[in-house]
Amino acid sequence: MKPKKAKNKHRKRNNRYIGAIITVIGVITISTVICMAVILRKSNSWKKPEELLIEYMNYIPKQEYEQMYEMLHIEESGNISLEDFVKRNSAIYEGIEVQNMVVEIVAYDEKEKVVTYQTSFDTVAGSINFENKAFFLEGEEGYELVWDDSMIFPNLTSTDRVKVSTTQAERGEILDRNGRVLAGKGLASSVGIVPGKLENKNEAIQNIAELLEIEPEVIIKKLSAQWVRNDSFVPIKTISKVKEIELMTINPDEEVLKEKEKHEKLLNIPGIMISDIEVREYPLSEAATHLVGYVQSVTAEDLEKHIGEGYTANSVIGRSGMEGLFEKELKGQNGCRIYIVNSEGKEKEELAYILVQHGQDIQLTIDADLQISLYEQFKEDKSCSVAMNPYTGEVLALVSTPAYDNNDFIMGLSNEKWKMLNEDEDKPMYNRFRQVWCPGSTFKSITAGIGLESGAINPTEDYGNVGLSWQKDSSWGSYYVTTLHACEPVNLENAMIYSDNIYFAKAALKIGADELENSLARLGFNKELPFDIKMAKSQYSNTEYINSEIQLADSGYGQGQILVNPLHLACIYSSFCNKGSIIKPYLAFQNDATPEYWITGAFSEETAGQILESTKKVVNDSNGTGYAAHRDDILLAGKTGTAEIKASKEDTSGTELGWFVIFTAEDTVENPILIVSMVEDVKGRGGSGYVVKKENMVLEQWFKNNR
Repeated sequence: MKPKKAKNKHRKRNNRYIGAIITVIGVITISTVICMAVILRKSNSWKKPEELLIEYMNYIPKQEYEQMYEMLHIEESGNISLEDFVKRNSAIYEGIEVQNMVVEIVAYDEKEKVVTYQTSFDTVAGSINFENKAFFLEGEEGYELVWDDSMIFPNLTSTDRVKVSTTQAERGEILDRNGRVLAGKGLASSVGIVPGKLENKNEAIQNIAELLEIEPEVIIKKLSAQWVRNDSFVPIKTISKVKEIELMTINPDEEVLKEKEKHEKLLNIPGIMISDIEVREYPLSEAATHLVGYVQSVTAEDLEKHIGEGYTANSVIGRSGMEGLFEKELKGQNGCRIYIVNSEGKEKEELAYILVQHGQDIQLTIDADLQISLYEQFKEDKSCSVAMNPYTGEVLALVSTPAYDNNDFIMGLSNEKWKMLNEDEDKPMYNRFRQVWCPGSTFKSITAGIGLESGAINPTEDYGNVGLSWQKDSSWGSYYVTTLHACEPVNLENAMIYSDNIYFAKAALKIGADELENSLARLGFNKELPFDIKMAKSQYSNTEYINSEIQLADSGYGQGQILVNPLHLACIYSSFCNKGSIIKPYLAFQNDATPEYWITGAFSEETAGQILESTKKVVNDSNGTGYAAHRDDILLAGKTGTAEIKASKEDTSGTELGWFVIFTAEDTVENPILIVSMVEDVKGRGGSGYVVKKENMVLEQWFKNNR
């Protein structure tokens, strides 16, 4: 029996060995499976170094530096802090204005975990491209980038700096047709404070603020800037420079004397310094301000809007008028260099550069003397004037009054002055020559032209003298068309000479609404005027159509809902000088002025000739409403206009717009000219006659200057 027991005992021992072996094998198997799973998961979930590099580089133009930092192997990257990393990268990348980054993988060393790549991007100094290497290490959750300064530029070390130097482009000048400066370089006085020399600080700041017409808080804020030291020159405000030559005249201008006194009072304050600085200057000031416009220092919004266009914190930008319209040409392109300097300040490597390109000069068709002459005549009025050569389309003057001095925007407007400008009931900031206005009787030439073209008007037909008021029939109720002068016979010629409203009301009814609308559309109504400056569109109705007989009748003599832009009106009148074709106006000066027509054959040559003859009589017939502008030496033609402006149909007082269109009537005149002026509030001041006298004086000066 004993051998049997021994045998069983041996069998049990073997079974335990087998179980242990199986257990070990099982553990090994499970461990292997787990390891394989981990490896598989790692290979499937971890991004490849090439992918990570592209992701990192794509964060740069987005300025997402925190995301870049999260990709680093911090220990192998010199334990750089997030703050230092962001500071270093943002200072360089934003300083050179990186954008449009492109990254291309050249090679990847899997063993060494090294990615070789090519990158290119645009900067403020042009494009930069280079080849570089990026090193990666395995971290707990994936590959991590080993960073140092060479990741920014291959030859950049931690002690190097990346510098940007700018050569400021000179802004181009704006010139008139004769080369006279309308906008250019000038000198002004920069008033500043040296803080360490300021005595009785609070009292001094108060005195300075009063003299400079600014708030004391403005000065305090500037003196509190981080960069300010006791010996710093802190600019406070730019003011007009007192020119000695202006003081040497027999009777110096009162404003010049006031400015001189201000300078002296400022210099008596310890700590004040005044130095010359170059500024944009507008010699014609108010006379051309709505035309020329002005520049201002760029804002943060400007820099954001115009990123990559070469603007810096020291740049100016055109805000209105020609300064804004030709900003790109006038601005030029700053020269710029990006380079690396070492710890000793020595240049180590040039990364990019662009040469300075100074702004272009812009020469206009404007005649400065004529611009000034028109302004001086109408500066006390709410008015606008346009002048042009009717044969070439050259615009000779564009004036809006009252105006403001665009030089004030260069010096810096106080809040008080800005408020005064905007609250002034005469609206000096309002550009009137860009708007549309009720043309009154200046529109009669257009009605006459349409009527002759359509056959609705027989120029010799006598409409009959009905007195000074008329209505078609009782369906008009209490509404009557009125006129100031009766004439006989009531034909086209006399209707133009005497400016008979009733004749043209009847003529409009003969023409009909459809024909009038279609004809006006052909003459450019409800269309953009092809001109450098955007003008409001002329219209024949507030709606799509002329909606009633009364509105149609009123339209015939330039009332109703007719609104016309002054330059558009001038262009239409040019057709009477050009055998029926409407000239295209332009502002950019050409040495050989070649006429280009906006609307060819707007009227037939015969119709244009008839209207021309009738407008000659308006000025040259002793009964003509424009006779005050008659000259014996030069044949002129024109048309007056007085438009009633009422707040409502019930308004019995209202106001009046005065108009006068005047032009040289012969193409043999050496210096031909066409002027359109509109003046608000002429009621009780002579109506259109007020404008006639003013324009006559302008013409006298024009012909005197151009003999």
